[in-house]
Amino acid sequence: MRARTERPLIELVDSRPPGPAAVPCGPLGAAPLLRLLQLASPALPVGAFAFSQGLESAAAFGWITNESNATSWMTGTLEDGLARLDLPVLARSYTSWADDDVHLAKRWSSFLLASRESRERRLEDLHLGRALARLLTDQGVECAAPFRTGEDATFAGMFALGAVRFGVPLTETLLGFAFSWAEAQVGAAARLIPLGQLCVQRVLASVGQKIPDSVAFAQALSDAELGSCLPGLAIASALHETQYCRLFKS
Repeated sequence: MRARTERPLIELVDSRPPGPAAVPCGPLGAAPLLRLLQLASPALPVGAFAFSQGLESAAAFGWITNESNATSWMTGTLEDGLARLDLPVLARSYTSWADDDVHLAKRWSSFLLASRESRERRLEDLHLGRALARLLTDQGVECAAPFRTGEDATFAGMFALGAVRFGVPLTETLLGFAFSWAEAQVGAAARLIPLGQLCVQRVLASVGQKIPDSVAFAQALSDAELGSCLPGLAIASALHETQYCRLFKS
């Protein structure tokens, strides 16, 4: 185990080149691949299907009514949200767990929770993170146990922990996390608009094509550049907390 060192979350100087680059993916063994598929599966019992991340209010307000604007909404959320916040925090959490630096992993989860735009989104992160911590503990990842009831559990943080312990490389971890998010979003859209099954797959394919560049972009960001900019999603999520009729949790 490496010695823990205090490092600032925000570093003003970074030597990495800006902008997306090709995502390098090497051969992935059968065991890590299957574990990644398990973590990214919609059957993972963490309750992601119960949250819409603002989609329900957006549909109620008439912002999302068809395949085209559903694709635009999700693409914007991916590029201006996940790629700028969740994915780079996931990458840093992955490195922290790989270094056995639990303290730094917790700090990045706290940073992610503090960056959430609404109470609803913060509670979602805690709910999913604690649920995944319970699953990982059951799967023999003992260091996940304290996060089952902790206030610093996030889905990204626990996803990173699972990936490290199961031997999944970083880039593949980011790709799997992003695809899992996209699949949950199109599933919510299918129930809200609604979209037919073929239409849902077109939306998923369209958003999925943007994932590799988003992952590359996320990996190139410095600490000082982290932070999402999704005012529409923030408003929709906040209003969803008091929406009269809801299919999804708030």
